[in-house]
Amino acid sequence: MLDLWLIGIGTGNPDHVTFEAAQAIRDADLILVPRKGRKKADLADIRHQIIAKVASDALPRVVEFDLPVRDASGAYLEGVNDWHDAIALVWAQTIHDNLGDGQKVALLVWGDPSLYDSTLRIAGRLDPKPNLRVVAGVTSLQMLTAAFAIPINRIGVPFTVTTGRNLRENGWPSDADTIAVMLDGECSFQCLDGANYDIWWGAYVGMPEQLLISGKLGEVSDMILSTRAKARDSHGWIMDIYVLRKHLA
Repeated sequence: MLDLWLIGIGTGNPDHVTFEAAQAIRDADLILVPRKGRKKADLADIRHQIIAKVASDALPRVVEFDLPVRDASGAYLEGVNDWHDAIALVWAQTIHDNLGDGQKVALLVWGDPSLYDSTLRIAGRLDPKPNLRVVAGVTSLQMLTAAFAIPINRIGVPFTVTTGRNLRENGWPSDADTIAVMLDGECSFQCLDGANYDIWWGAYVGMPEQLLISGKLGEVSDMILSTRAKARDSHGWIMDIYVLRKHLA
C-alpha cells in the first residue's frame, strides 16, 4: 500500500514548519511539488526552500508536476469535482513514474490539510487508497490573529469560518458574531454595510511580504482594495484572509 504523507507547512515562512513536519520531510523518499504556472512560481520555490532548510544534510528526491487548471465556465461544484479528478490522475501517474515499492511520498500543503484545503479529498480519490498520514500545520487564520494580537472570538461566543463565495451569495451568517473569510479573490466584504463591521485583513501573513490593515470596514475598505491590487500585480499572486466582526450595539 502506498504511504502518502500530507505535511502542513504553514503560510510560507520556513519557521512555521514544526519539528514533526521537518522530520517527515527528511524521512520522505519522494516529495511532489505542484507547479501553478509562471506567475505563481514563487509557491513552488518556497516549497523548495523549506525542503532545503529542514533537510539540508540529505535532501529527499523532489519531483515537480503541472497542476491541472480548473474549468470555471460551468457550475462551480461540478467544475471543482472534475478538477479534483484530474489532479488525482496526475498524482497517480507522477507517483507511478517516480516511486519505488515500499517508499513514502509526501506533499507539502500550504497551511494545514484540514482547513479549506482539498488535498485530503483528492487523496481519497486515489485507487487503491493510500495509507494516509497527516502532519498538522500552522494556518493563515492563526497567523492573522497572532499578527494583530486579537482573539478570534468574544467570550463564550462562537465564530464562523467561511469563504468569499458564501459571503457574496448568502450574506452574513444569521447566527454569527465574527467570521473569518478565506479563499476570497473578489473582496466580498464589499457586499456588507461598512458602518456595521470591523475588519482585520492580512496578505502573505507570516512572510516577509506581510501586509496588514485593520479598522472600521467602511473606513479601510478602499485601502484594502488598492493595497491588494498592487501586491498582486507586484508578486503575480496573493493569498489573503480577513476577520470581520459586528459592532457591539
